[in-house]
Amino acid sequence: MVFVFGVNFPEQRLASLERFYGVGPQLSERLMARFHIHPTAKIGALGGRQITDLNAELTKLTIENDLRRKIQDNIKRLRDMGSYRGRRHAMGLPGVANFGTDYDGETAQQGGQEGLVAL
Repeated sequence: MVFVFGVNFPEQRLASLERFYGVGPQLSERLMARFHIHPTAKIGALGGRQITDLNAELTKLTIENDLRRKIQDNIKRLRDMGSYRGRRHAMGLPGVANFGTDYDGETAQQGGQEGLVAL
């Protein structure tokens, strides 16, 4: 097992950084290119120096729980401020981005939370 940024990875797993919340394909490719890691390399094939450098770089980024907390704080700030986007978030409606809400609001109000069963 290889320990990268607080997560144990099996040695046979591909060295994909996209498993971390907030690291997408582009950032993953950029980081792997910076540390000379082939996209199809296994975690077990990485050297100790590469893993240490990768951990140091990942700690500089806002990912995982820090990013989740930051997003929730931003939404809470919008709700407390009483902005349009904050009210839409509070009501659970779409339309918090720059697109039309002519029909999306109707769909959101009908469905509720699907798949939940009352006990």
